[in-house]
Amino acid sequence: MNGLDPRQHTGRWIDVLATHRARLAEPPALVVEGKLNRMVGLTLEAVGCRAAVGARCIVKTPQGREMEAEVVGFSGERLFLMPIGDIHGLEPDCRVIPLERGSTVPVGFGLLGRVVDGSGNPLDGKGPVDTEAHVPLTGLAINPLARQPIREPLDVGVRAINAMLSVGRGQRLGLFAGTGVGKSILLGMMTKYTTADVVVVGLIGERGREVNEFVQKILGEEGLTRAAVVAVPADYPPLMRLHGALLATSVAEFFRAKGLNVLLLMDSLTRYAQAQREIALAIDEPPATKGYPPSVFAKLPQLVERAGNGDRGAGSITAFYTVLAEGDDTNDPIADAARGILDGHIVLSRALADAGHYPAIDIEASVSRVMQDIADPRHLNLARRLKRLYSTFQQNRDLISVGAYRHGADPRIDEAIALNPKIVAFLQQGIEEAVDFRRSLDELETLLG
Repeated sequence: MNGLDPRQHTGRWIDVLATHRARLAEPPALVVEGKLNRMVGLTLEAVGCRAAVGARCIVKTPQGREMEAEVVGFSGERLFLMPIGDIHGLEPDCRVIPLERGSTVPVGFGLLGRVVDGSGNPLDGKGPVDTEAHVPLTGLAINPLARQPIREPLDVGVRAINAMLSVGRGQRLGLFAGTGVGKSILLGMMTKYTTADVVVVGLIGERGREVNEFVQKILGEEGLTRAAVVAVPADYPPLMRLHGALLATSVAEFFRAKGLNVLLLMDSLTRYAQAQREIALAIDEPPATKGYPPSVFAKLPQLVERAGNGDRGAGSITAFYTVLAEGDDTNDPIADAARGILDGHIVLSRALADAGHYPAIDIEASVSRVMQDIADPRHLNLARRLKRLYSTFQQNRDLISVGAYRHGADPRIDEAIALNPKIVAFLQQGIEEAVDFRRSLDELETLLG
């Protein structure tokens, strides 16, 4: 891990932990119990007790069964709770006991090689997770003026991205895709081939089968040794799915604070937004845009802004967030909001995937907003030239296909036709093939030189 001492904390992280421990050491306040008054859908309504938004409560049934819930809102004397676990067996007048602690999560180097749920509990059957500290689930905001600028390219091992959409260390990108166009495979390739000290994977709202396949087939034993996986499948409560994304980010922040370069892969940002929508609608927040309440669009930047470069002395978090394009519409509300808060977007095309072109990256619709800052002028000129040739061929594809274009009519189209087979081959890559940054640039120069 670049020769860094894994025990070395930045001063800022030490201050966070010290403040949290001091709060835990404070004498407990008087706890006033309440009772469960009503349940609508997944929302519990409690009366007779007081607790802040984000605080945890224990709900006890007359039979002695306990269930943990979190305060997500209030109205007058009523508290709105969202359960974290199974709600079967709840009945009216169950005891509601506020806890002194808020939402905290366990972090530490013991998470490497492990698969945990949104609360940090192990899912892999390897016993308890050895963690070093508990930190706030919502993290700590970084002064934007204290962040280190993005100046260094990151090798992701995928030729089309290295050459045409160069990623900077500390950048945050969206991977926009519909269903079944190869986003999970592309994520797996970047997981294995990216030059990062630590990989943190958040599988939020995915099918349980896909979680096991990602861990067993895509990551494998070798990839899992330097990875921490947070998995919250689709059948988990919405609050747990929300917590899964926050936990994955908190784990990445922990490693960044140690001075390490972290790759954060979150699949998907859309499921995170949908979980918040379920919670918001359950507590009667009015929908605003296509059924999404305003709080959804406030939560997205709060999550994304936690990634990126740290302040001086800290490491970096390079983050890829998958965004599901419903009905292949890349202009749906979540996709549109994500484009505005991320540092670039990579669009996967269904037409390319149907044609057997993998990875199905649409270089015309994709952009990396920091490529100007991390690529040299020759690299930028070559990338622009290839993009122009590719676009020229696509714009005249119908004329070329039916034989209506006559050779010699336009030198640009002639060059695009001549180079198109090589360009298509350049943009494709096998799953087991890793192409480093230097080789990607050499092959780009050979193609156009």
